[in-house]
Amino acid sequence: MLDIKFIRENKEVIRLGAKKKHINFDVDRLIKIDDERRELLQSVEKKRAEQNDMNLRVVKASQEEREQCIAEMKILKELLQKEEEQLKDVMKKWQTLMLQVPNIPDISVPDGKEDSDNQEITVWGEKPQFDFTPKSHIELMEAHGMVDFKRGTKVSGFRGYLLTGDGARLAFALWQFALQHVTQKGYNPMLVPSLVNKEPFIGTGYLPQSEDDLYKTQDDQYLSGTAEVATMGAFMDDMFDVRELPKKAVAFSPCFRREAGSHGKDTKGLMRVHEFHKVEQVILCEADHQVSVALHEELRANAEEMMQALGLPYHVVLNCGGDLGLGQVKKYDIEAWVPSESTYRETHSASYFHDFQTRRLNIRYKDSEGVIRFAHSLNNTALATPRILIPLIENNQNADGTITIPEVLRVYMGKEKIG
Repeated sequence: MLDIKFIRENKEVIRLGAKKKHINFDVDRLIKIDDERRELLQSVEKKRAEQNDMNLRVVKASQEEREQCIAEMKILKELLQKEEEQLKDVMKKWQTLMLQVPNIPDISVPDGKEDSDNQEITVWGEKPQFDFTPKSHIELMEAHGMVDFKRGTKVSGFRGYLLTGDGARLAFALWQFALQHVTQKGYNPMLVPSLVNKEPFIGTGYLPQSEDDLYKTQDDQYLSGTAEVATMGAFMDDMFDVRELPKKAVAFSPCFRREAGSHGKDTKGLMRVHEFHKVEQVILCEADHQVSVALHEELRANAEEMMQALGLPYHVVLNCGGDLGLGQVKKYDIEAWVPSESTYRETHSASYFHDFQTRRLNIRYKDSEGVIRFAHSLNNTALATPRILIPLIENNQNADGTITIPEVLRVYMGKEKIG
């Protein structure tokens, strides 16, 4: 959420930001509603003050004056109630529109409508050159008893899966590896809930925009698609001293996504499933653009270091305006090479938001001069399973059908190869 004062003073900037993100938002309508809100607020406050004055007059008035005051108070009360109802209706419209205001993308964000317009900025690693026809992760994992799609579908339906044997061990190994890599950099480990109240979803920007992709319970709660939601929600309404910032967390949780709108896409395998696990990096920092930029690069570096330690070829893309979410100022995607598809597929996303999320969640701090400010927020996928298994297994397959385990995972697996 942006400050309404900033929006009023920068209507054209908001308009251009929405255009760059390919988001349909009418800033003039918001300003018109805000004018109504301000006018009604002023009128309601004036009538409340008049009501208070009349109460004092009644106490000191004679019998005749008191009757006159009471009659006037009755009329004033009716007018006040009417305006309060109008204000309630206008406030509802105003709040709905405020939640739809897109954040302003950074000047470095390229123009574009969709992910195909993203800009490649870094390439790392050598794509494997096989002297045999490489198999897909589905073939390899089924051959080694690492996954069971048939039983997974029986248990949880479409896109269901079970990780079994070395498939499960590899997932546990990856979680341990990611946790160790990030915590040694000073990030506080957290296990956070997946079942989360509505407020953190609104605060992080997933509601109302992404409601179709969320699972909702009968208790008006939602299952989260990222540990970011619960982690940010944990700091809702908190006030920090600037000396406590930045706060860095590495959070783990099961995640859920309906994959609404992805009918027919990646229906086989582990790329696009309804239930998965994520290790997520989340940062709260002081309200300084340069600090946010530096920490954004740090998050990206942490993820790249893990990809390099795993020996996975990847590239980094800078997301175009049309591939940014409502609140994101800038985002990088890391995409790993998938041999069976001869293309890169997304494994990580790193984003920063300025105070878009923290205004909604009321996360503040006192700066060195005692001024209260909204913090800035950032997040990044440290590692997501089972998706990361796809490039890991396919890039490390051998001619005899075995799979070489990356060296950094062998301490957890207790062996060098699968098969």
